[in-house]
Order: sequence, then C-alpha cells, then structure tokens
Amino acid sequence: MSGLYATLNSSVLAIAAQSRALEVTGKNLANVNNPNYSRQRVIFGDRGTILTPQGAESMGVEALGVQQMRDQLLDLQVAREISTTSAYTAEQSAYERAQAGLGQSVSTSNTSSTTGVTDNGLGAGIDDFFNAFQSLAASPTDIGERQTLLQSASILTDRFHAADQNLSQVQSDLNSQVTTDVGTVNTLLSTIADLNSQIGRFEVNAPGSAVDLRDERQAKIEELSAKMPVSVIDNGGGQVQIVSQDSGGANVVLVNNGLVQGSVAFNGTQITGGTGNVALSLSGGEIQGALTARDGAVQTLRDNLDALANQLVTSVNKAYNPTGTTGDFFTAAGTTAGTIAVDPAVTPANLKASDGGPAGDNTVALAVAGLANTSFSTGSGDAIDGTFAGFYSTTVSTIGQALSSANSRVSDQTNIQKLVTSQRDSVSGVSLDEEMANLMQYQRAFQASSRVFNVVDTLLDTVVNKMGA
Repeated sequence: MSGLYATLNSSVLAIAAQSRALEVTGKNLANVNNPNYSRQRVIFGDRGTILTPQGAESMGVEALGVQQMRDQLLDLQVAREISTTSAYTAEQSAYERAQAGLGQSVSTSNTSSTTGVTDNGLGAGIDDFFNAFQSLAASPTDIGERQTLLQSASILTDRFHAADQNLSQVQSDLNSQVTTDVGTVNTLLSTIADLNSQIGRFEVNAPGSAVDLRDERQAKIEELSAKMPVSVIDNGGGQVQIVSQDSGGANVVLVNNGLVQGSVAFNGTQITGGTGNVALSLSGGEIQGALTARDGAVQTLRDNLDALANQLVTSVNKAYNPTGTTGDFFTAAGTTAGTIAVDPAVTPANLKASDGGPAGDNTVALAVAGLANTSFSTGSGDAIDGTFAGFYSTTVSTIGQALSSANSRVSDQTNIQKLVTSQRDSVSGVSLDEEMANLMQYQRAFQASSRVFNVVDTLLDTVVNKMGA
C-alpha cells in the first residue's frame, strides 16, 4: 500500500512539473517576436530519496524553478555596440542637416578623392559677384550693370547670413537634442534603480526567479546605452551598479542597487553625473555623437565661412578703396558670415569702376574682378588658403567627406551590432522549432505521468474496494 501511495504522489508531482514546463514553453512561444525577452527553461530536480522497508525510494521529480537563458558577456557587448551605433547615427544626422543648411549638394565619389559641389548656394553667389564686377569693367558707365552688381552683392551677403543662421540653428538643435536625451537618461536611471529594488524583494528567498523583471531591466540598460555608454557591475542578489567614466577613466557610479547616485546634467559644454556632479567622458551614445558633430565638423564649417567672409571683405575693400579715402564696398565691421554687408552708402549712382579716374576708367572694377583668381595664404597673414572658390569648395567638401565617412561607419557598425545581437539571440532568443519540439516532449511526459496516475488509481481501487468483496 505504501508503495502505491508513494507512486501516486510521485505521479502527482510529475504532472505538476510537466504542467509547469508546458506553461513556460507557452510563454516562450508567446514572446517569440519580443526582442527584449530571453527564453526560459524549467529546472527539474529530484525531491530526494527515502529509505523504506522495500529499500531506497525516490520522492519524485519537481520543478525547482525557472532559468533565464542569458549570457551576461553578450548582454554587455550588445549594449556597447548599441552605444557606438547610436553615436555614429547621431553624427550622420547632424552632418546631413549641416549640409542642407549650406544650401549645397555635395557628392563624394568612392573611387576618387575629389568631391563635387553643385553650382548653387553660396558658391554660385561668389561666382556671380565677381562676374558682375567683370561685367562692370566691360561697361563701367552702364547703370544696369551697376544695379546688377549690387543685386549680386546683396544675394551673396544674404546667402552668407542664411548659411550661418542655418548652421547656428543646427548647433542649437543639437543642444536641444542633448538636453532631451539627458532627461531621458535620468528617467531610465530611476527606472533601473526601481527595477533593482523590485528584483531584490522578489528574489529574497528565490534567487534568479524574477526573470521578467530582469528582462525589463536589461531592455532599459540597452535604451540607456543608446543615449550614453555605461557599464554594468553585478552586486549580487540580483542587484547591479550602473557606472560611467570620468576623464581619467575612473568609474562614476550612477545607480547603486535601488538608489540613483546623483542625476546626469548638461551645462551646455559637458555632461556631468554621479555624486558631486563629476564631468563624464563619453565614448559613445547619441549624446556623444551630437556633441562631437556640434563642436567638430559643424563648428569648423562655421569658422571656415567666417574666414571666407573676412577675406572677402578685406580684399574687396582694399581693391575697391585703394587709397583708403573714397569709401569701402563692404561694411568694414562686418567680417563674419553672419555680419557681412554691403556699405549702405554704396548706390548704383556712386558705385565705383575706378578710384577717381576719368569716365570709362575700369581699374577698380578689374582689380576686384581679378580677386576671383587670386590665391591667398594664411602663411602670409591671409584668412584663407587658395582662391575664394577653391577654399569654399574645400570647406563644403570637408562636410561632405565627414558625412560620407559617417555613412560608412553607420553601415559597418550596424552590421557589427546585428552580428553581436544574432550571437546573443542564439543563446537568449526563442526558436519556434525548438519550442515546438519541447512542447511535444512535455506534452508526452504529462500524458505519461497522467497514465501512471490512472493505473495506480485503478490498482488502489482494486485493493481497497474489490479485494475484500
């Protein structure tokens, strides 16, 4: 009798264990398209062995718990690759906006170091300006040529202003993006700290059991990595630290178990965080990509446009007013792309083709027109190197090269991220084929345990109700 009762009890435990396995398999199948879900497995174990008059007897199998199929190293690597990809993508977006702000279309050949700049925007404005002086030199007394020249000059200064304003707006937008991202970072840090607390409470008596909360925390860590690079340190007991680094490479703790260690902030120049608002050194993430573009290629582009405007104003005024006494063409104080302007005193009636020469004299007009082919040198104290058109083409090509390089980096890094994610999916991802096979296996085991239960139940009925009849 004790043997039959023991077998009946073992059958009940087996049915419960296989039922738990079927439940977990169904959960895996339900989350097959959930990228933040890691597959789960039921851990089976023996309840132990007891000694009976008939000898050692197993107490049966049971579901000891649910195991989450995760590789911590692959999780960390995926987070790092996400951070790098996000940084490159942010740079790419910034360079695209900067190029659009110039009003120029740049095409870079993969087989040549040359970069083509379309004939529009500021480059065309510079050409039209010098061509207008060339036309004035051919007809120095023609009022129509004078009006056309001033119109070309006005268009040129407007294009300088528009390019500078657009690039300034790009930088302002990048600042706003960083500010928004910092707010998102602080929200994610608070969420991760809260998840740490919940995991700690759930796993007090069952370590590793809060698998769904762990999935959610990993998803938030990867969201955080897209904004800024972080490292994860396991504190044990289901708790983690989230750390960044300062300029010296030392860890700056942002989250410790269930507490956020000081919020992340942006002061317009750098990112700070942790206790004491330590300056953080970022090596990836959207924030770093935006700041790199803002302070790098976009600022260099603005500086080059300022240098071009400075050289244009200085050179044209010197040629237009060689004695320094008869009035400048450009306002002398406007030597940047944002401030360049034609002197208000210059009108079609008093526009000079010569500096006090007789009617028909075109020496000033020729001198200004000749500046189009003049090569300047910073080594000689000039603001630019090369001709006006050449320097502008090089300037625009630089942003084109930066965009082309960013496109290549994004493409390559995206492939790397996909590869690492695929490696993790081979460990943590849900396979339909595997889960369907498991489903059939657990179903058969459940049916077999149920059959044993029915057989033992029949035997007990025979022993209890029929043997005495």
